[in-house]
Amino acid sequence: MQPVDITTLTAICANLHSNWLPARCEQVVQRDRNTVCLGLRTLERRGWLTLSWHPQAARLNIGAAPPKGPDTFTFSQQLKHQFNGLALTKIRFLSPWERALDLQFARRPDDPPQWHLYLEIMGKYSNLLLTNAQQEIVTAARQVSEQQSSIRTIRTGDRYTPPPAIVGTLPDLNEPFHSWQERVSLVPGPLNKVLIKAYSGLSSALAKQLIAAANLSPGQSTDDLADADWQRLFEQWQHWLRCLHQKSFTPGYTAQGYTVLGWTIQTPVDDIQTLIDHYYSQELNQQAFQQLHHRLSQKLRGLTTKLSHKASGFHQRLADSDQADSYRVKADLLMAYLHEWQPGMTQIQLKDFESGTPVTLQLNPEKNAVQNAQTLYKRHQKLRRTRDAVSPLLAEVQAELTYLEQVQQDVEQLGRYRSPADLEALQEIRDELVQQGYLSDPYQRRSRSSSQPNFYRFSAPSGTQVWIGRNNNQNEALSFGTANDYDLWLHTQEIPGSHVLLRLAPGAEASDEELAFAANLAAWFSRARHAEQVPVVYTRPKHVYKPKGARPGMVIYKHEQVVWGQPQLAKMYLDSLSPSSQDS
Repeated sequence: MQPVDITTLTAICANLHSNWLPARCEQVVQRDRNTVCLGLRTLERRGWLTLSWHPQAARLNIGAAPPKGPDTFTFSQQLKHQFNGLALTKIRFLSPWERALDLQFARRPDDPPQWHLYLEIMGKYSNLLLTNAQQEIVTAARQVSEQQSSIRTIRTGDRYTPPPAIVGTLPDLNEPFHSWQERVSLVPGPLNKVLIKAYSGLSSALAKQLIAAANLSPGQSTDDLADADWQRLFEQWQHWLRCLHQKSFTPGYTAQGYTVLGWTIQTPVDDIQTLIDHYYSQELNQQAFQQLHHRLSQKLRGLTTKLSHKASGFHQRLADSDQADSYRVKADLLMAYLHEWQPGMTQIQLKDFESGTPVTLQLNPEKNAVQNAQTLYKRHQKLRRTRDAVSPLLAEVQAELTYLEQVQQDVEQLGRYRSPADLEALQEIRDELVQQGYLSDPYQRRSRSSSQPNFYRFSAPSGTQVWIGRNNNQNEALSFGTANDYDLWLHTQEIPGSHVLLRLAPGAEASDEELAFAANLAAWFSRARHAEQVPVVYTRPKHVYKPKGARPGMVIYKHEQVVWGQPQLAKMYLDSLSPSSQDS
C-alpha cells in the first residue's frame, strides 16, 4: 500500500484550502478504531473529512459518508462535544517537510482557535490528538506511555510537543545542478536508494516515479548514468519541487498506485480527494477482505474436520451395533446346549439352529455356561442401546456438517476481492457465524442496510436475468423474499452451493438454452465447480421451504426436476466478463 508522503499531503491540503475552508463542523463520527469523519458544511457544499491514523493508510481527505450505525467510541464523543458550534478555520503544517498537521477550530474564521486537532502521519506511530488553546492534550487516539517510548510520551493533561524534527538534508529548489549531482552520486548505488539516502522528504514511491519519468530504471547504478541521464533526472527533480512550491498538482492512477505529479499516469483523475478516498478505501477493503477470508477459512476448516471425525466415530459405533443380534443368537445357542458345557472350557463348538453349521463360541473359563450367556445378552442389550442413542446424535452432526460445508462453500466462492460487495458478503458470513455461536463477537455490530442484497446478476444470451446468492443470508433473501411464482429456483443436487433464480416474465417458460445457462452457473457456484457435469435440480420457488428450526440457508424442496450443469462453460462465460460486470 502506497503511504501518504509529504508531496501527496501538500496536494491534499492545497485542495482543502481552496475548496473547504472555512467549514462548519456539524458532525463527528468514528467509523472504526483508526478513522474519524468530520461532517463539514461550507457555503457551497457539504462533505465528510476523513482523518485516519491507520498504520499503513494514515491520511486526511474528503471522502464518502461513514456507514450509519451507533458510534460507541469515546474518542469521537469527546471531539463531538468540543467541536459543537465551531468551524474548521485553518489547516497548517507544523513545519516544512513534516507530515504533521494542525487543524484549528474557532467560532468564526478570524477568531483565535479554541481547539487544535493534530494529525501526525508517521506510519505505525501515526496519531490524532486534541488540545485546547493552551496546548494541553485533552484526548488522543493513541496514548503513549514511558514504557512504550522513551523519546515522546502522549498522555492526557500533558503539554503537546511536536514530533522529533527531520534529520537530514532537505530538497531545495534553488540548489544548483552540480551540487545536487555531487550529493546524489557521493555513494554509488541504485538510483531509488541513493535518492532517498541523499535527501529527506522523499518516499520510495515518489523516488520510483521520478526515476521512471526520467526514462531510467530504479535499480540502475549512479555510476552508469551518462550526462544526459543526469540532466533528465534533475529536470524531473526540479519539476517536483516546482509543483510543491506552486501548489500545482496533476493526480491520477499509475500501474503501482497513484501520483499527484502527472508522472506515468494510466488513468487521470480530476479531483485529488476522490483519488485518495477511492485508493485507500479499495486497499483497506482488500486488506480487510484477505484477513477475514483467512480467519473464516481457518475456522471453518477446523470445525468441519472436527465434525467429520465425530461423524466417523458415530458411524463406527453404529457398525459395531449391527453385530448386536449376533450376540443374542450366540447366547440363545449356548443356553440351548447347556448340557455340552464343561467347567474350565475356553471355547465351545455348537451347531447353528438354522443352517446346522458349526459355530465356535469364546467362553470365560471362570464363569459357567449361564453366566457366559448372560454376558452375551448384556453385550446385545448394550449395542442395541448404543444404536438408539447414537442415531439421533449422528443425524445432528450430519445436519451441522452440511450447514458448515455450505458456509465453507460460500467463503470459497468469495476467493478474491473485486468490489466492496465482496467484503460485505464476507462480513455477512462472519455475522452469521457469530449468531450461530461459532465465533465470538469482538467487532462492532454493523447496521443492516434496508436495501436489496447485492446478489450476483448475470444475463443469459436471451437477456433473461439469473440472480445468485453470495451467502446464506442472500440465499434466503433470494428464495423467500425476491422470488416470485414465475421464476425458476435452481440448486445443485445434494451438493453445497448457492441458491440460483432464473427470472422469468409472467407466463413465460424457460427455454432449454436459458435453463442450461442457469444450471451451468448453479454448478459453478457450488462445491462441484471442478467437475465436468453436475446434477442441478430446479423447481418453482413456491415448492421451496425452510424447515422449522433449520439453520440459515438450509431448505427442502419438492416437485423438482434434474438437469445437468456444466461448470466449465460457466467459467468460460465469467472469464469473458470484466470484474465490474460480474458484480453489477
